[in-house]
Amino acid sequence: MIKKADIILAIILIIFGGVVSHMAAFGNTQGDIALITVDGKEFGRYSLDENRTIIVKQNDHINKITIKDGTVSMNFSDCSNQICVHTGAISRTSQSIVCLPNKIMVQIIGKGEVEYDAISN
Repeated sequence: MIKKADIILAIILIIFGGVVSHMAAFGNTQGDIALITVDGKEFGRYSLDENRTIIVKQNDHINKITIKDGTVSMNFSDCSNQICVHTGAISRTSQSIVCLPNKIMVQIIGKGEVEYDAISN
């Protein structure tokens, strides 16, 4: 038998789920910088305001990353699965492109964001 408290709980859960979904979909903002890391080490930071092509060569692997009109995409990779190439263009904070076989990651960050690997006193 459904009670009044069950209906209220269901409504609260639905509203909470909607709020979380909205925050996940619209919580990120337009990014300013493409942060490229290779094997966990920073390769470079590039402004999204300047169109350019970055070629990452390491351990006989090549990846071609293009910044154009405020977006970043990986246009070429010599990896076998090509998931990174099929990811498409990204431009918002918290978005990333990852090439696992070649250990390359491209993240979009804002100008004010600072990344810490560790905090010490």
